[in-house]
Amino acid sequence: MTSAGDPAADNGELDAVFAETVRRTGASIGALYLLAPDAQLLWLDVLCGAPAEFAEPWARVSMAAPAPVAVAVREDRMVWVGSQEEMARSYPRTAMALPYPLALVAAPVTGARRRGALLLMWPATRPPYMTGRERGHIASRCRRLARLLEEAVEHGRPPAHGEGPRVVPAGTGGRSESPAMAAADFVERLPGGCCALDLDGHFTYLSSGACDLLESEAGQLLGTLPWQSLRWLDDPTYEDRYRAAVISREPVAFTACRPPDQWLDFHLYPDASGISIRIVPSGAQAPPSPASVRSTRTVTPSRAGRLYQLTHLAAALTEVVGVQDVIDLVADQIMPAFGAQGLVLSAADAGRLRITGYRGYAARTIERLDGLPLDTDFTPAGHALSSGIPSFFADPEEMRRIYPEAPLISGKQAWAFLPLIISSRPVGCCVLSYDHPHAFPAEERAVLTSLAGLIAQALDRARLYDTKHELAHGLQQALLPRTLPHVTGLRVAARYLPATRGMDIGGDFYDLIRLGDTAAAAVIGDVQGHNVAAAALMGQVRTGVYAHASLGTPPDQVLARTNRLLTDLAPDLFTSCLYAHLDFARRRVTLASAGHPPPLLRLPDGDTRPVDVPPGPLLGIDPDAVFPLTEIPLTPGLMLAFYTDGLIETPGVDLDDSIAHLAHHLAHADDRDLDLLIDDLLRKARATGQRTDDVALLVLQDESDR
Repeated sequence: MTSAGDPAADNGELDAVFAETVRRTGASIGALYLLAPDAQLLWLDVLCGAPAEFAEPWARVSMAAPAPVAVAVREDRMVWVGSQEEMARSYPRTAMALPYPLALVAAPVTGARRRGALLLMWPATRPPYMTGRERGHIASRCRRLARLLEEAVEHGRPPAHGEGPRVVPAGTGGRSESPAMAAADFVERLPGGCCALDLDGHFTYLSSGACDLLESEAGQLLGTLPWQSLRWLDDPTYEDRYRAAVISREPVAFTACRPPDQWLDFHLYPDASGISIRIVPSGAQAPPSPASVRSTRTVTPSRAGRLYQLTHLAAALTEVVGVQDVIDLVADQIMPAFGAQGLVLSAADAGRLRITGYRGYAARTIERLDGLPLDTDFTPAGHALSSGIPSFFADPEEMRRIYPEAPLISGKQAWAFLPLIISSRPVGCCVLSYDHPHAFPAEERAVLTSLAGLIAQALDRARLYDTKHELAHGLQQALLPRTLPHVTGLRVAARYLPATRGMDIGGDFYDLIRLGDTAAAAVIGDVQGHNVAAAALMGQVRTGVYAHASLGTPPDQVLARTNRLLTDLAPDLFTSCLYAHLDFARRRVTLASAGHPPPLLRLPDGDTRPVDVPPGPLLGIDPDAVFPLTEIPLTPGLMLAFYTDGLIETPGVDLDDSIAHLAHHLAHADDRDLDLLIDDLLRKARATGQRTDDVALLVLQDESDR
C-alpha cells in the first residue's frame, strides 16, 4: 500500500505511462533519461524491453556527448536514426557500442523546462522513416511524461538518482517466472521447442531433448545464465548472439562445440516476452582447434557486456579535448561502470603527482595527497608508477600490510591504483576507490588495466591541448580590444564568442575608434579560419585599419590600404571587413565593405532592415580592388548592428533568410540595455550553444535624442 506522497506511487504512474508509450509505439526497447540538476548529465531512470546490464555503457550520458539522447535534449529536437548505416555515419561512438540492425528515435521530454529524453528502439524490419502522425504521437507522450515529472517536483518529490535504472515490463506479453507458462510461450513461438530464455538471459524452460543435448538436468539449469551454468558456452561470442537477438528482435543462429566433439546449432527466435531456442546437432565437421582447451579453462573470459562497455569508453576517451573533459568522463562513466565511489586523477609534473581532479573525497584529504613525489612510498601510487603495474587492494587489511598509513587517510575500503604510462614515461595515476571491500576479479583487472592506457593517452593529449589553448586564448584576448572607448552621443556594446570546436579562437574582430570630438569609426571583420594563424592575421588587419583610420582616411581608402598591406604579406587567408565612419557634425554615416555581411539598421519606430552596402572583394586578393561607398543619415535614435557570418550561417538555410530573421529579432529587442540586447540576439540566433565558427557582434546607437 502506498500513500499519495510515497515516491513509489509517483514512480508507478510514471513507469506505467512510460511502458504504455513503449507499447503503443510498437518499440521493442524503451528508455527514459532524466537531466541531472546541474544540466550537464543525463541518467537512465527507467528501462523497458532489455535487462539493465545492456544499458550499462549508456547509464550516464554527458550532455556534450555526440549521442542521440544528448543531441535531442541539447538541441530540443527529435532525433531519428533509421538504420545501422545511418547510425555509423551520424553517431559512430554509439554505433561501436550498439552494433546491431535497428532504428531508434530520441525525443526531448520538455515541459516548463527541459526534463530529459525518451529513447525508443525498433527492429530494423520497420520502415526506415517516421510519419508525421508517429512524430506527433511521440511528442505528445513526451509532454505527458514531462507533466508527470513536473508534478512530482511541485509536490516536493523530485526524481532521485538511484543505483541503477528501474526495469519495467511493456505489458505486451505474458512473461512469467513459471516454467510451465514459459514452455507454453515457447510452443507458441516455434512448431517444436528445445528451451527458452527470458530477456535477462535466464533459462525458463528446457525440454527433455534440450537436456540430453546439453548433458545437464533441467533443475541445474533453470534460472541460470547459459554462459555461467554451461562452461563451454562461456564465450563472449555466444553472449553477443543473445544480445543481438534481444536488441534486434530478429532470429539469430550460431554453432558451438559441446566437449569433447559434439557440435550443436543454436537457433534463437526472440519476441517481447523472451527467446525461444532450437538446438539441433550440427552436420558440420569440427574445426581443427581443440575444443577441450576451451571447456577446461579456469580463467573467466570477459563478458560481452564488458567488451562493449570497454569499446564505448574507449571511443569516448578518443573524443575528449581538455583535462577537465578527461576528469568528467572518468567520473561520470568509468566510476559508475565499475561501481567505484571515489576517484583521484593526478598528473606527473616536475617530479610530483599533482591532483588534477577528484570525486568522493574530502578537500582536506586531497590537500594531504596533492604533490606527493613520483617515487612516494606513502601510497601505492609511487610503486605503480615506477613499475608500470597496477595495484589492487580488496580491503584495508590488505593495504595496511604494505602501506600502514594509507588506509587511514580517506576511510576508503578498497582501491585500484592504475599507473598512466606512455612509452615508459609516467603521465600520472588514476585511483578508483570503494566505500566497502571490493574483490577485483581477473576480468575486471584486465579491463581496468586496458582503460588505464587509454586514460593515459587521453590525459597526455588533453594537457597538450590545454597548454596550446591557453597560449592561443591569451593571443586572442591580447588582440581584441579590452574595452571600447567612450564616444559622446553614442551608446555601444560588443561581444565575441569563440568557436566551441577546435582551438577555441578565431579571426573575427571588432573595434571602435575615436576620431576627435565629432567623429568615430566602427569596424568589424572576419579572417578565414579559427586557429592561431587566423588570430595572428586578425591582429595585423585590426592594426592596419586602426592606423589608417586614425589619420582621418576615408572608409574606402582605409580598406584599400589595408588590402594592399595584406596582399604584400600574402598570408593565404582572406578577410572580410566592414568599416563605418560616423560624422556627428554632418549627421552622416559612411560605409565601405570588403565582402562582409551588410549591417542592420533599426530606426526609432522599430523599422529594421539590412543596409544596402555594395561589397568590394575580400581583403588580400586583388591589390587594386575598389571599395564602393554608401552613405546614410545619422538620425536620432538610429541603431546599427555589425556582425560576422558565424551569427547567421546555418547549414541548409539561405543567407538572406538568416539575415531577415536576425533583423526581425533586432526589431523586437528591448534597447534599454545594449548588453542585454546582444544576449537576446545571440540566444535567438542559437549562437550560445555548440558553434563551428566564432562570432563577433557590435551594436551602436545614437543617443542624441536621449
